[in-house]
Amino acid sequence: MLKGTLYALAAGLMWGLVFVSPLLLPEYPAALQSVGRYLAFGLIALPLAWMDRSALRVLSRADWVEALKLAAIGNLLYYLCLASAIQLAGAPLPSMIIGTLPVVIAVTANLRYGHRDGHLPWLALAPSLGLIAMGIACVNRAEIAMLGHPSGADLWRYVRGGLLAVGAVVCWTWYPLRNAAWLRRHPDRSARAWATALGLATLPLAVCGYGLLWSVMKIADQPFAMPFGPHPWRFIGLMVAIGLFASWLGALCWNAASQRLPTAIAGQLIVFETLAALAYAFILRGHPPGALTLAGIALLIAGVMWAVRIKPRPVELAVE
Repeated sequence: MLKGTLYALAAGLMWGLVFVSPLLLPEYPAALQSVGRYLAFGLIALPLAWMDRSALRVLSRADWVEALKLAAIGNLLYYLCLASAIQLAGAPLPSMIIGTLPVVIAVTANLRYGHRDGHLPWLALAPSLGLIAMGIACVNRAEIAMLGHPSGADLWRYVRGGLLAVGAVVCWTWYPLRNAAWLRRHPDRSARAWATALGLATLPLAVCGYGLLWSVMKIADQPFAMPFGPHPWRFIGLMVAIGLFASWLGALCWNAASQRLPTAIAGQLIVFETLAALAYAFILRGHPPGALTLAGIALLIAGVMWAVRIKPRPVELAVE
């Protein structure tokens, strides 16, 4: 449990970086940031694949198909939705919606996989879910207060941003549960090799997406300077950093956590991503969080600590 929690913490710290890029590259289309990030991830995975070639050889055709599905939905589509939401609505609204992931995943996992991992009793789980929900509400109330009152032309942007953030939640509810299910079915497989396999599966999708986006922008005669935009070195540097730390190393740490923790608890630990994203946002703003935000962070941490102390009931005893 301790090792699994530390791996999940490391993954959250690295995944929090993905909230930074759309804020640092506001002129760049969200689709370009998505394919750019995962093109970098796929290229980083190539030399790593040589190191893990023995483990990758044992993957079947069905395993590679699964990797393609995870790459398409959990990587490209998720980040397209998230980056678009942040650019349309700003950081607060998407973070409020994405912040519900620990609760959504925990509830979904308990319903979907409780029969396999052992059942987390709902009465024992409820205080943890309640603390996390209250913490997220406090943090996002403080964030939304900084937005002011959007009106008229801005309203539709916020609505679209909110809908895209909901789409990101759907993608990232499906992804960790599906990924954890594969890892549990293959406990003998290397978590590092599977993270590399996801990068290899993402590469052709990202290359095709990059080419398609470039073609569409050229046909539409858009003034955007492809292939790397108006700030090429900033763009390339951010894509490589996020591809290495958030995509490959983050996936490796999450895979290791998924192999050690019940799925419902692992789902709640995605709260670390929310905390990391908030920390990075305040660093960029150059001022510390207020009292309401600090209270929300304390509630989130308390909810996580409560959750990791819950012992799943054995399957044969999991009767409410």
